[in-house]
Amino acid sequence: MQPLHYGTVTNYIGGQWTNAATDARYINVESPLDGRVIAQLVMGTAKDLDAAVAAAHAAFQHWGKVPVKERVQVFFRYKYLLEKHIDGLSRLIQTENGKTYDEAKAEIEKAIELTEFACSLPQLVQGEVMEVSRGVECRTEKVPLGVVASIVPFNFPAMVPNWTIPNALALGNCMIIKPSETVPLTLVRIAALLKEAGLPDGVFNIVNGDREIVEAICSHPGIEAVSFVGSTKVAKLVYQQSTAHLKRCLALGGAKNHLLVMPDANPAMTAGNITASMSGCAGQRCMAASAMVAVGETDHIIARLVEEASKIVPGKNLGAVISSQAKQRIEGYITEAEQQGAKILLDGRNVVVAGHEGGYYVGPTVVDFVTADMALAKEEIFGPVLAILRCNTVDEALAIENASPYGNAASVFTQSGGVARYVAEKASAGMVGVNIGVPVPREPFSFGGWNDSRFGVGDITGKSSIEFWTKLKKTTVKWNPEAGVNWMS
Repeated sequence: MQPLHYGTVTNYIGGQWTNAATDARYINVESPLDGRVIAQLVMGTAKDLDAAVAAAHAAFQHWGKVPVKERVQVFFRYKYLLEKHIDGLSRLIQTENGKTYDEAKAEIEKAIELTEFACSLPQLVQGEVMEVSRGVECRTEKVPLGVVASIVPFNFPAMVPNWTIPNALALGNCMIIKPSETVPLTLVRIAALLKEAGLPDGVFNIVNGDREIVEAICSHPGIEAVSFVGSTKVAKLVYQQSTAHLKRCLALGGAKNHLLVMPDANPAMTAGNITASMSGCAGQRCMAASAMVAVGETDHIIARLVEEASKIVPGKNLGAVISSQAKQRIEGYITEAEQQGAKILLDGRNVVVAGHEGGYYVGPTVVDFVTADMALAKEEIFGPVLAILRCNTVDEALAIENASPYGNAASVFTQSGGVARYVAEKASAGMVGVNIGVPVPREPFSFGGWNDSRFGVGDITGKSSIEFWTKLKKTTVKWNPEAGVNWMS
């Protein structure tokens, strides 16, 4: 067996890495860069989850009562540690996820921004006080829920966990997080940094596992809220199971993002933005451009797009996809569309990177004359593949976009302010861009889509997340009997 660079990863409960049971099940963790086994991961059980929930409940008795201004001091220190260790964290993400170093570094930079927002929470969660009647005072305050859980995907080993960790914990909750089985190593490092930053033991816990742990989280009576990021199929199940057990749940699913390109769009800007959107993180992100809707005469823009996409080189400025199964699935979509009559303008199938022959790479792929009934046009590919659908008018383009069951993002490329406003108003998506390929809001604006891209109320980041991680307590007080009798007496 090949040497394990990172050894065996166990569960993190109550501030300690716990020994696995004698009959524990293990799986290999592979690097998508070359297929090497880099670690072994223990698969947790319901007993491990019980232990983590118990540790979190014990920690909450103190952590939930710490003033928010004191809690955020941990995250000021955590932000500093993320900045200090950005190179090592980036290389770790690159190794276990397969993305490029620059993409991994950008992910840590986003985690730093998310942590900065958490540090501002004392200014955002102030209660209100008002004399509502003579001698009678009402006040409100946001209080933590208790023990919460977060289930995170493989495509952003640091950023997506930090969508929830800083806000949920700074607001006074204690957390159990379940990483993707394919990328558990970054969260090992994050746990160490949180502890170094002064986070008390038990406030943050990691339970590894697969479907068994997900189902146990959804049904555990000691967990008050669940956040999830992953496929729409699983997001629906997590939402249904969590809410059936009377929990709050916010489950983010997949996407099929449409980029509407008008004939007057700036060719260079459009080609550059769409290329970056479809190929960034090897297309493994819910905000990736996967469907370009070309309106009218746009051949000159498509030609420029193919030219730009040809500059994306696997193993250089394009990372690997997560597994051999993912590579096979992505290439299957391309082949199926070709067999159905679509035209391959740029073909990324059967890529082999010299020196990384065992890696899982798919090159940038542009497929023209895709029709709305093809799987390539309807389903989330999660690879560096762009499907081009053609139509004659902006209303036809909007009809294509609106017909998608998803609703994460939509963008329009045009030099017309009127067209931009028209599309922004009529697009069925929670995040809309104008001349931008990845319309992700920056903090304090929140991240979240519509339709089958999100199940639950609110968004997972920014100001909107405060409502999800807290509950509102109202207190009414009357001390002075001389205030007289009124309806509040």
